[in-house]
Amino acid sequence: MDYEKLEAYFLSLDRSMFLEGEYRKLSEMNHPLPIGFGQTISQPSLVLMMTYMLDPDEACRVLEIGTGSGYQTALLSAFSKEVYTVERIPELSRKARERLDAMGYENICYKVGDGSLGWKAHAPYDRIMVTAAASKIPDELLHQLSKGGKMLIPVGPENLQELMLVRKNQDETVEVETVEWVRFVEMKGKYGWNRKD
Repeated sequence: MDYEKLEAYFLSLDRSMFLEGEYRKLSEMNHPLPIGFGQTISQPSLVLMMTYMLDPDEACRVLEIGTGSGYQTALLSAFSKEVYTVERIPELSRKARERLDAMGYENICYKVGDGSLGWKAHAPYDRIMVTAAASKIPDELLHQLSKGGKMLIPVGPENLQELMLVRKNQDETVEVETVEWVRFVEMKGKYGWNRKD
């Protein structure tokens, strides 16, 4: 992936468009900010880094888990063939779709549901971006990742997680590398932090 091209597009993307109320004036800060419902928009430097590490290209079909504000979705859309994005909170999904439609993004499909289960109907995916922290790598997402594909996912407890880069080889073996330490909101459902089973 051409980092300079990605960075130029990233810098042209007005983060304030993905925020509301008093937080819009804080959009240039390199910090996560609230977007309602206990969710956040990630800090810009992390969004840029994660997009670069995922390495999408114009032939890629990308699954995004956690639409949120749509900020990360916009970057993925600009550098991918198709983006399938899943958000568990209906209001956030609706707002993100309205926002991204108004901005002219046309290669995005939206779903409200449990992102930890992926979106089986459109699998497999060349890239999977997960923006909520799981207790472990969801089996469902591994199954939906194509051979030769990559997934980025934060895994670990509430205060600090490992950002894992997962690669599925052509023989379907999986390689996992920790690339950064991060702090994300919890992935609800089957792979949440507090499940006992």
